Amino acid sequence: MEHELKIYNSLSRQKETFEPLHEGHVGMYVCGPTVYSDVHLGNCRTFVSFDVVYRYLMYLGYKVRYVRNITDVGHLEGDADADAEDKISKKARVEQLEPMELVQRHTRSFHHILGILNTLSPSIEPTATGHIVEQIQMVQEILDNGYAYIKNGSVYFNTPKFIKDHGVYGKLSGKRVEDLLSETRDDLKTRMKRTTLRFCHLDQSTDERHLMRWPSPWSVGFPAGTSNAHHEHQIPGQAVRHPRRRDGPAVPHHENEIAQNYGACGCMPVRYWMHGNMLLLNGRKMSKTPDPETGKSNSITPMELFSGENEIFSKPYSPMVVRFFMLQSHYRSTLDLTDDALLAAEKGFRRLMEANKVLQGLAYTGKGQQGALGEELEKLIGQVTEEMCDDFNTPKALAVLFDLVTKVNSLKDGRLPIGEVSEETFNRLKQTFHDFIYEIFGLKDEMEAGSEGNGITDGLMQLIIDIRQEARANKDWGTSDKIRDALKELDIVLKDSKEGTSWTKG
Repeated sequence: MEHELKIYNSLSRQKETFEPLHEGHVGMYVCGPTVYSDVHLGNCRTFVSFDVVYRYLMYLGYKVRYVRNITDVGHLEGDADADAEDKISKKARVEQLEPMELVQRHTRSFHHILGILNTLSPSIEPTATGHIVEQIQMVQEILDNGYAYIKNGSVYFNTPKFIKDHGVYGKLSGKRVEDLLSETRDDLKTRMKRTTLRFCHLDQSTDERHLMRWPSPWSVGFPAGTSNAHHEHQIPGQAVRHPRRRDGPAVPHHENEIAQNYGACGCMPVRYWMHGNMLLLNGRKMSKTPDPETGKSNSITPMELFSGENEIFSKPYSPMVVRFFMLQSHYRSTLDLTDDALLAAEKGFRRLMEANKVLQGLAYTGKGQQGALGEELEKLIGQVTEEMCDDFNTPKALAVLFDLVTKVNSLKDGRLPIGEVSEETFNRLKQTFHDFIYEIFGLKDEMEAGSEGNGITDGLMQLIIDIRQEARANKDWGTSDKIRDALKELDIVLKDSKEGTSWTKG
């Protein structure tokens, strides 16, 4: 590999050279959704960010096993014996559905939205309910190793013993053990536990009032702490793990996942921990809870953004513009969703796609000699890969591509000497644009995205252009103007030049 891939590891808080456990193989695990509601835009940003990670690892030649779970057991909103209910059961009761009916509906919606955003499917998509047996086995291993205990049919993690035996608790979050031990819920004060830590249940005993219950060796209960740990522990090879970022470098339950794995097998579940940052909406955290002053929530769904059916943005934005917008910020940085930012992203996206169309249509007319321009292009081509190898820095890689866009437009207009570019460099330039736009960034032409990228739109547009050209040749200006005006209404612009007529969106 010409450039070493470096990843920022939240565990060490520094960039590290990526070294797979098994040569050429990567195991990548990403937290999927808890499917009690539709996926929101903040989730989408996370999945787009790590879709690019997945794509780039494959582009570098790794064989990647990408695992993304579906949590189809809702998190308890408190403790079961205090009448708390899990989110899926609660929503199912409200909508008068069976829990798995609700799960299936929102799982389909999740896949649909990610498909619209052109994310690749994972290699494996395990569900929590499909691995109850493995979760029970892991809890038993933790009990056998002395890091858990049973009380009234529920299994609790023995956090003080774990802290005493291992020095890893708090390392990921960067919090002091004393601070972690002081984090309590009000209802824990009246409960019998050996620790006040919020991380307590491995298996929670429940009664018949709870819709989602499974038999275990300890009681009929509810899995409360190990829905992901089995999958992380069993997947061989390198593990790239991304918890969604909330209140620091890692949310607390990922600290607990490390504790569970150490409790079961005495090992760290993964080598590299990656944390994405949040998506803001007009400078504020997204929230469905209405503001007490305005009575409005600060949130928007993906489909509301795509359709324009909202009171926040001035117009609809296509899924590819939204994806491009997300790539303009590093995955570890916050990203603010605003109308101005989306308008700018729309212009940038269309400029990039138009330049690529121009480039792929250019024929090499040089003399095979490499001059100063060719060397400059080679340097920029190498820099695109260099930026992506620096912790998947999509905004910097895009900036270099736009430097190349300027060169491409100058080549087309004859303002740069093609004779100073070798055919090898010219072809590499074409390949770089194609690979980064389609294979790595996962972008599509806005219109071709609607026809599954099969070229139907280009074919239809060429037919329309031919009809218009024939009308112009016959001086049928009425038909020519009608075609032009109708396309303009669809935000499609025709550009006439000596090389012929081309079209672009907007």
